[in-house]
Amino acid sequence: MQYWFTWILCAIGFPLWAQTDTAANRDKHYSLHFQSTFIPQYHFDFPAAYTGANSLLTSEVVRASVSATIYLAYKPTHNLYLVFNPEAAGGKGLSKTLGIAGFPNGEVYRVGDPVPHPFIGRLYAEYRFPLSSRKERLTDGLNQVAETAQADYLSLLAGKFALTDFFDNSTISHDARTLFMNWSLMGSGGWDYPANTRGYTMGAVVQALYHDWAFRTALTTVPIEANGPELQFRFNKAMGMVWELEKTHLFQQNEERFTTLHAGIFMNQANMGNYRLALNGGTAVPDITASRSYGRTKWGYYFSTDNHFGWFNHFFRLSWNDGKNETWAFTEIDRSIATGIQLKGSRWKRNQDHFALAFVSNGLSQDHRNYLAKGGYGFLVGDGQLHYGREDILEAYYSMHLSRQVYLSPDYQFVSHPGYNRDRGPVHIVAFRLHAFL
Repeated sequence: MQYWFTWILCAIGFPLWAQTDTAANRDKHYSLHFQSTFIPQYHFDFPAAYTGANSLLTSEVVRASVSATIYLAYKPTHNLYLVFNPEAAGGKGLSKTLGIAGFPNGEVYRVGDPVPHPFIGRLYAEYRFPLSSRKERLTDGLNQVAETAQADYLSLLAGKFALTDFFDNSTISHDARTLFMNWSLMGSGGWDYPANTRGYTMGAVVQALYHDWAFRTALTTVPIEANGPELQFRFNKAMGMVWELEKTHLFQQNEERFTTLHAGIFMNQANMGNYRLALNGGTAVPDITASRSYGRTKWGYYFSTDNHFGWFNHFFRLSWNDGKNETWAFTEIDRSIATGIQLKGSRWKRNQDHFALAFVSNGLSQDHRNYLAKGGYGFLVGDGQLHYGREDILEAYYSMHLSRQVYLSPDYQFVSHPGYNRDRGPVHIVAFRLHAFL
């Protein structure tokens, strides 16, 4: 019954397909775009000494995800911007989206219902205060109005959004709809960023952009339950905070050769359980939920660089959290290091294609791994016991331009020690992604 919303989004979006912008340099008051992404994914059978409640199944059928989004941005008055993104998403992840901390499909949510359901992804207002008279030309884009706008400004934003819209950004490894699909390559795996099950939160963001520097901070809600759909804000008991410094065009030689740096610090507070208390709880199998208490924290940092060299691009990302208390929102990763390359198709006369290859290594804190080794379960991983090893993942894909703005991307992922367990795997995963936007 819920498929109607997806078809409505498609009906609104696809008639825009044939439209062209006849006044590319004219300021506009709105921006309207549409995307749809379909990803079927399959893993080959793999060996495992044992299987627990949160394990990746050793054998299963193809699983698929589908999403459709309308991106509407409106500028009603000078320096005021409104953004509204209705969305529909459905499908199932491999093994009910369990068993791999760096899960292989970033379009899959831990909802478990294959039928697409409608929801509001983003709904926020932003006001910008100029910091100089410098101007820049902005092209029409997703949630971006075509205009000649202030280049340096202070921005105040409030509403519903994804923190990754503004923080920990990368043009090489950030969006599962167009770039790498693995969760731990969409962003910094060690940042347990506040979000509901579908990846969105509510709160406020303050940004200051001046020349090639940017400073951002946010105060947001967190899920009521670990990875739950409902959000809450209780000052100094249940909330999320993040601070980030960005430097663009570092070591710039020309428009195609430069480096962008991001460095962030975060702290979350929630009704978290504590791994050591759970282990000392007196039960044979520890239960993290029995040790929950409001005000517990998880803090950490992330650091990344995007290095652009014309047709060849490279990224590096490092993240860490203290790993003392329960993973609450994103995924069960306490340490992560990733690197990869992107090759533009202009090198082989396919200007809108690109090939990318990345490696990420995810790890756990000592307390977290001890908890899993004793048979404990998180919301994502847990095999009933644990022979610990870092979860190492290799992903490669080729984005192939088909026609207009439709892209097909075959994808391969190799996962060593799924769920941090040397007694399981390795796993070979294949997929293709069909993505259309306008």
